[in-house]
Amino acid sequence: MSKYKIQANDSVVVTTGKHKGATGRVINVDTVEGRVLIEQVNLVSRRTKPQAGREGGTVEKEAWLHISNVSLFNAKDGRKVKAAWGVVDGKKVRVDRKTGDVISKS
Repeated sequence: MSKYKIQANDSVVVTTGKHKGATGRVINVDTVEGRVLIEQVNLVSRRTKPQAGREGGTVEKEAWLHISNVSLFNAKDGRKVKAAWGVVDGKKVRVDRKTGDVISKS
């Protein structure tokens, strides 16, 4: 299990593949498989059967993307961010390699 620099609720941009350039918020990170779910990106259609209190039909939901295909995104500057680990006030935090700013969870 690896420690990734992308975490839930981060803003990311897709760097490769069919959804290249799409930005969104990370819903979930699977550290074992190295995959992320991004809100409203990589939507797939699934057919569901009717169950108690729920209609059947076609449902669109997000599919997993590999974590190597996404990068942190700074909406204020409108650019991708390379992150590094740093120590600030005795805490291990993510920092922007270019500016040295601390990357906080959104």
